[in-house]
Amino acid sequence: MRPASKSAFLTLTLLVGATTIPAEAETIRSTVINGHPQSFLWVKHLSETFIPTVDAVLKGTDYSFDWTEAYGGTLAAVGGELEAIEDGLAEVGVVSTLFNPTSLPLQNVTYFTPFGTPDPELILQVIDNLHAVIPGMTESWHEYDAEYLGGGIALDNYLLMTNFPVESVNDLQGRRIAAPGPSVNWLEGTGAVGVAGNLTTYYNDLQTGVFDGVIVFPTAAAPARLQEVAPHITITNFGAQYAGSVVANKSWFDAQPEVVQEALREGGRAFSEAYLDEQAERIEASMHTLTEGGSTTVTELSKEERTRWAEALPQIAEAWASDADARGLAGSEVLDAYVSALKEAGVELPRDWSDR
Repeated sequence: MRPASKSAFLTLTLLVGATTIPAEAETIRSTVINGHPQSFLWVKHLSETFIPTVDAVLKGTDYSFDWTEAYGGTLAAVGGELEAIEDGLAEVGVVSTLFNPTSLPLQNVTYFTPFGTPDPELILQVIDNLHAVIPGMTESWHEYDAEYLGGGIALDNYLLMTNFPVESVNDLQGRRIAAPGPSVNWLEGTGAVGVAGNLTTYYNDLQTGVFDGVIVFPTAAAPARLQEVAPHITITNFGAQYAGSVVANKSWFDAQPEVVQEALREGGRAFSEAYLDEQAERIEASMHTLTEGGSTTVTELSKEERTRWAEALPQIAEAWASDADARGLAGSEVLDAYVSALKEAGVELPRDWSDR
């Protein structure tokens, strides 16, 4: 047998060597968005928890991310995140469902069932489970080419801050009260005049007399110094509220390998855990800030007045569910499952919103 030529030997050596050189990891470029600035807790943990978790899960795999972070309205305004995800302007983001009650009605169930649990962790557990057991919950995201990743945000127990004392529902008569998104419905039937509003204008509008009070949660009220212009704090126990989730553009997500998809979902889970841990610390600190110095008065609405307030409202949950049902969505199914979950968790409801 003729010995192999020098050129053939060299070719064989190069081929063998090529198989032993590790392949360079594929870099996936992704833009992450939210309309709020990084001072907001959910934006903070997109940057500090979600992204590092995804990177850590993918370490040692054939994939890595090159992240672009766009917050504070640089790519999407508050409430515009869903459209940006749908249009492919960003691959991942926290979509604030609170500001999308028409596009994502099912995700707004808590805002149409006020006086529920004050526990944000329980809210996220229940909403995440609804996504798992009711297909319509995830399908409603798919309608906008979005994929639910499991990471959620729940706002802490809403309360009422006013420039006048409140001891009963009667004290609201004729008062202009601002509230965000669908929570303005919590004022129907109380005698108050509900006005749509948001944190960006609350301070100035209270200071200039545009409204007499606002519905707000403590971790937002304290940084905004609302106690300076609304020194009467009424703990109404409207309840913690589901307000959004980490989602991905579905078309982009579906094109990713399974290991990347799982890393993104793991990032969503870690996001929620870190968010809840820091939120608990912030709630305590915020209440301290709101009440320090002795310039504010804090009143907790009695159980009787809370029930009276809840019963004064029209059946906003039934109207919400019926409207969703008429659109072919699982409104009644979500409402019944949500209320049942709260009851099973031992939550005492001043009004059973599923009783219709």
